[in-house]
Amino acid sequence: MPAQFKNLGDLIGRDRDLSKLAIIDLGGEEVPCEYTYAELDGMTTGVARALVRRGLARGDRIAILSANRTEYIAAYFGIMRAGFVAVPVNYRFPQKTIHFIIRDAGAKLVFCDRASRDNSPEDLPAVVFGDEGGDGFDRFVDPGEFETVIPEPDEPAMFLYTSGSTGVPKGVVLSHRSHIWVVETRLSPDLERHRYLIAAPLYHMNALALAKLACAAHATIVLLPKFEAKAYIEAIGRYRPTWLTAVPPMIAMMLREPATLARTDLSSVEFIRMGSAPVSASLMESIHRALPKAKVTNAYGTTEAGPVVFGPHPKGLPQPDSSVGTPHPQVQLRLVDGGDRNARQGVLEMKCPALMNGYHNRPDVPPPFTKDGFYITGDVLRRDGDGFHYFVGRTDDMFVSGGENIYPTDVEKMLEKHPDVGQAVVIPVDDDIKGTKPVAFVIPKAGRTPTEDAIKKYSLENAPAYQHPRFVWFMDELPLATTNKVDRVALRKLAEERVAAAAV
Repeated sequence: MPAQFKNLGDLIGRDRDLSKLAIIDLGGEEVPCEYTYAELDGMTTGVARALVRRGLARGDRIAILSANRTEYIAAYFGIMRAGFVAVPVNYRFPQKTIHFIIRDAGAKLVFCDRASRDNSPEDLPAVVFGDEGGDGFDRFVDPGEFETVIPEPDEPAMFLYTSGSTGVPKGVVLSHRSHIWVVETRLSPDLERHRYLIAAPLYHMNALALAKLACAAHATIVLLPKFEAKAYIEAIGRYRPTWLTAVPPMIAMMLREPATLARTDLSSVEFIRMGSAPVSASLMESIHRALPKAKVTNAYGTTEAGPVVFGPHPKGLPQPDSSVGTPHPQVQLRLVDGGDRNARQGVLEMKCPALMNGYHNRPDVPPPFTKDGFYITGDVLRRDGDGFHYFVGRTDDMFVSGGENIYPTDVEKMLEKHPDVGQAVVIPVDDDIKGTKPVAFVIPKAGRTPTEDAIKKYSLENAPAYQHPRFVWFMDELPLATTNKVDRVALRKLAEERVAAAAV
């Protein structure tokens, strides 16, 4: 079947109703601000024309450093439409890391919002969203007709940089063809009627992939500049989205706002897709209580290989809440445990059309591919007798305690089955005898007051003794990294400090 789209920046159907609302923008300088598909397409074409007018060479990289807003999406599409490479940058990174990414990518220009202007390298030209001055976006855009560039096979469309929590951020090189496949594989006629609420950051695959899908489907996006629990709930009540996408900590934080939830009509929500982190049974149960009409999908994907990995069971069996599904028919998967390439539990290796070209400018990093072309994810999954897969943990999160391998996710799932526990995060700390030992940070359920002894006792009764947390600390909220995932690096530092203080 021939591809419907040719350029990843050109997903808007001009043969459809261009007066339809494309984006309800709850960021920027005017809140809210609505844009039709005609306006979004015109803005995108204006970006493409302006970039070509500046004399940039095909394949040049252009960075985007901003909170979510319509101009972000227009710049992203316009860059690619003109044959350049879009580089979304995490604006919440420290300035030193932002500068490293922009330099590493070799960006020739930066689109940014006013809040991030000072974090953009001074010697690079910048186009500023919401600025009416000479560097402003509105003055930069060149309205008019534009002939979209048709990319070569495997020509890069974007670099997405990994978070770098365990080292220097890596630029993942993704082609037009790879992510057009993602869009077309996920596209279906019924998506046009939906309203998608996007609050996850557009520099992250989760939100970016959904924004592209929504535009290709000719649906409407409700766009928040960033995630804040109360604003997220209020946006559901006011703008009636049918589809939510988020990482689990975002939904967990939303559910800890009972007063706002109680006064808000959430009945418009039909689908919730969560990815980028495991979904606990406790969280899933809470979601079903708060949004009983919504279908909840526990999804899986990676920056290097895209979001199309698993799907519904081929025989129509209902997907268990804690499962990420069964292998998508267009994706080859295997679980590898040592020499066993058909293991029931092992490291996930996969092959699909969405695989990255490689890492940009990183000859020091061995390509994570097998000789037969499978991407080695580094994620450990388990497969049950029906073919459903379950996320176990990251190989680089695993730690050894007294000779026993411990995956934090396994212990967290066990803890979150306790009736008083809302969310748990397990971290290793150094131990003179065991090498490392597990400790836990716990958010209690609303109105519950569990004790450390009760949690330890429960752990010893429901899991191997070596998994039980030696310390349990209760918190009102967990620190989040810039991708809205739990910041395990910050928690490990805090755990080490608390263990040291307890030893005094």
